[in-house]
Amino acid sequence: MSTRIAKQSTFMRKEPRQSRSRATVEIIVQAGARVLSDGYAGFTTNKVANLAGVSIGSLYQYFPDKLSLVDAIRLRHLDDCLAVMRSVVADGLCPVEFATRLVKNMVAAHSVNPGLHRVLLDEAPGSAKYSDPASSFEIEYISYYANAVAFYRSRKTQARDHISGRMLSDAIDGVIHNAARRDDVCDDATQSELIKLVSVYLAEGV
Repeated sequence: MSTRIAKQSTFMRKEPRQSRSRATVEIIVQAGARVLSDGYAGFTTNKVANLAGVSIGSLYQYFPDKLSLVDAIRLRHLDDCLAVMRSVVADGLCPVEFATRLVKNMVAAHSVNPGLHRVLLDEAPGSAKYSDPASSFEIEYISYYANAVAFYRSRKTQARDHISGRMLSDAIDGVIHNAARRDDVCDDATQSELIKLVSVYLAEGV
């Protein structure tokens, strides 16, 4: 997971303004992701601080409790998904090429810290804002797929394209998340079938 925390988030106690403090937050979040990947039951701020090589006091400067740290880890993952999508543009790509790049990059984003995504999905508590359909993340996420559908239908994005966008996002998220639960997110056969599913759906109007 890679998009960096550069501004204050609602779950953070203190904004990391200087490069050194931003680096500290980065190290803490990375360490937190590694610890959390082993399961939420054993996830503690002390373990994270030890792995990050910082004092527990330094961790609490930025994160008031372990739930706020889980939120930061989840936000990092969501940011990574958006970064993948922003890097894969439909224009100039046939449906198969678009689907291949998108699926493989999404799989790569879910392949860091094996077990982490299963824990985020099934064990770790999360803030309601991450399931809010009106959140900025959800709006950009669904709009991306809706715009891709409209592009391959050779039209401006319409309301019905957002329905198709939800179908695509649910299909990709469902396959990849369930693969993460089975610990076989990198399975080539699964990726191949998902690419076929997405590309055939997009090619419908080509």
